[in-house]
Amino acid sequence: MKKIIICVLSICVLAGSLLTSCGEKEGMQDGYYTAEVSEYNFGWKEFVTICVMENKIVSVEYNAKNASGFIKSWDIAYMRNMNPLQGTYPNKYTRTYAAQLLEKQDADHLDAVSGASSSGKNFFKLAAAVVEKAKKGDASIAIVEVEPEGE
Repeated sequence: MKKIIICVLSICVLAGSLLTSCGEKEGMQDGYYTAEVSEYNFGWKEFVTICVMENKIVSVEYNAKNASGFIKSWDIAYMRNMNPLQGTYPNKYTRTYAAQLLEKQDADHLDAVSGASSSGKNFFKLAAAVVEKAKKGDASIAIVEVEPEGE
């Protein structure tokens, strides 16, 4: 009789855990995740890094670095040249894109920033790749292929 009760309880526990796991959506694993473009473009390589805690993106960094590691949004001369022509500059549009991902928690519903459409296309691909890494709990850097500007 004890064996039958234990067997029935085991089956109930197993069935309950299977039903619970079927209803869960795929979440993100805690940790830091990065995606970067495969090649430098005009001397810059864009990247996105996110921090996930309790299935939620809690920080986003989007930027670009040159071969020496200098960060594009720190380049004041670049800003002074780009802003009058495009109406935006790296320190502004990178923060705007990052804030969208942080707010929406979803790489599929992001809006382009006027004047930074090429970087926006790259950001959308990078954001999708980094979110996928977070869902898998894979902390290796995602390398994303993008079209070079001007093509």
